[in-house]
Amino acid sequence: MSLLNPRRGDLIAALGEATATPYFIYRLRDAMLSDPTGRRILRNRPRINSQTLSLTSLRNLPKNSVGRVYGMWLDREGVTPDTRDSVKYIDDEECAYVMQRYRECHDFYHAITGLPVMVEGEVALKAFEFANTLLPMTGLSMFAVTRLKPAERARFWSTYLPWAVGNGIRSKEVLTVYWEEELERD
Repeated sequence: MSLLNPRRGDLIAALGEATATPYFIYRLRDAMLSDPTGRRILRNRPRINSQTLSLTSLRNLPKNSVGRVYGMWLDREGVTPDTRDSVKYIDDEECAYVMQRYRECHDFYHAITGLPVMVEGEVALKAFEFANTLLPMTGLSMFAVTRLKPAERARFWSTYLPWAVGNGIRSKEVLTVYWEEELERD
């Protein structure tokens, strides 16, 4: 049902959790454990929400900083860092945190890539995430390409998909980025 109604974030979250276990969420956790920054993230377990990030402070950061770009993206798209559901169906506490971190970082990926919250932008970002994280839900989300208009679908196949796969594979695991420490970086 979540693939048919992408506005149902609760169903998308449940699908993500159901398809991440048992193998894929452990692979992501192990990738974090194999990286010094990833280990720090797992040890500190920071959260990304409006209680831990001041949106006013983000808006006042230098023009091209990660934090300002993120804050302006949130404003432009009309979303907040508080829109992510809590993990409910992953029993392992550390793996549940990994999934929560994945969800809470998703809008940073939108902001740094410039991809908007619309079907075409979401499908492109999910393709990037699939190439980088191998989470099955991100790959399944690419079926939404069938909902695109012919011109959008052609652009996805010719532009977005090659970009997403190439960059997703070449990039380090995006879950090992400590976004909270990168906010002032240009």
